[in-house]
Amino acid sequence: MLDLLITNTTLPDGRSGMSIAVQNGTITAVEPGLQAPAHETIDAGGYLLSPPFVDPHFHMDATLSYGLPRVNESGTLLEGIALWGELKPLLTAEALVERALTYCDWAVAKGLLAIRSHVDTSDASLLAVDALLEVKKQVAPYIDLQLVAFPQDGVLRTKGGVDDLKRALDKGVDVVGGIPHFERTMADGAASVRLLCEIAAERGLLVDMHCDESDDPLSRHIETLAYEAQRLGLQGRVNGSHCTSMHSMDNYYVSKLLPLIAESGVSVIANPLINITLQGRHDTYPKRRGMTRVPELMAAGVNVAFGHDCVMDPWYGMGSGDMLEVAHMGLHVAQMTSQKGIRQCFDAVTTNAAKVMHLKGYGLDVGCDASFVLLQARDPVEAIRLRANRLKVWKKGQLLAATPEVATKLRLSGRPGSTAFLERS
Repeated sequence: MLDLLITNTTLPDGRSGMSIAVQNGTITAVEPGLQAPAHETIDAGGYLLSPPFVDPHFHMDATLSYGLPRVNESGTLLEGIALWGELKPLLTAEALVERALTYCDWAVAKGLLAIRSHVDTSDASLLAVDALLEVKKQVAPYIDLQLVAFPQDGVLRTKGGVDDLKRALDKGVDVVGGIPHFERTMADGAASVRLLCEIAAERGLLVDMHCDESDDPLSRHIETLAYEAQRLGLQGRVNGSHCTSMHSMDNYYVSKLLPLIAESGVSVIANPLINITLQGRHDTYPKRRGMTRVPELMAAGVNVAFGHDCVMDPWYGMGSGDMLEVAHMGLHVAQMTSQKGIRQCFDAVTTNAAKVMHLKGYGLDVGCDASFVLLQARDPVEAIRLRANRLKVWKKGQLLAATPEVATKLRLSGRPGSTAFLERS
């Protein structure tokens, strides 16, 4: 007797009429038309069953703090960083935990079950680190929360920055982070990349570096990051986040850079909603798009994922935890409007993002965790176009969230004294 059998579903790779069998929180069969006794059988009605959405780049310590202590009026990255500096002395662990847990509830309802969150280590108290470690513990049954030690003010620029980052890692933070373009000089930025990668290599940890989040085409720390990944044998364990300077770089230099990134095994995370909002603020017209070269990186063989980055915080006043909204913006900014391109954008918030996080048991194959989302859409293209309703969300076979199917019927009909009208039922 199976625990759960989902029948008549469509998978992201296009297979339809598929059945998924679940036993003890694990997928035990994926095949067309399977019929078997189960405690619960669900007819998916042909709708799309996807692995959970994954956000590989987020700032949960700042989420839902919009307006505290004031609003970012210029909309720039630097005012956001300054505003976060004003907010840090006012933070309390209780409020931070409560905001993060509220966001996690939003995430589950949207089928977002894995998040990599950067947490600021520039405050010597490590208040945010302790708070998010507590959140990680509380949400473990339903969200895979991975934490990055992130020296927001620069690991070398901040007094005691290296020691504070190491203390965060000692407490149980999972990934080594950095922000080389915010160090005092380009040379210090490169030195910070080298130092942080060495720390990760010594501890056997992953690396996720805020890299070149700038309009400056001479901000080239991604090159150093790729070099250090190869030098230290970290291939496949390193990620460069943002890399927005690449949109302003000389094409000849990029023709050298792309193969270097691919050879190093470094992945790249673009954050479409935030990159398009924060970058290009000093331009008049034409204004730069502000997002890295996603299709070109993909074509070079680099694993590229999309992150949400911010939701209602000092940098961004919008957002709801919907990774389909992220994919929707990404395909527009990158002009990936072909069928292949749109599907690649769906992968960028699912399978590609899972690879960045090194998630175990992720996918829709036999032996994977029975964690998936039933979407009110027929394929990934329609899912992004509609930002599809999440009908059901499961984590290891347990139903976490459900939303009624949206049934909208439009028809033209006559009415006395009028020509025609639309009736919604």
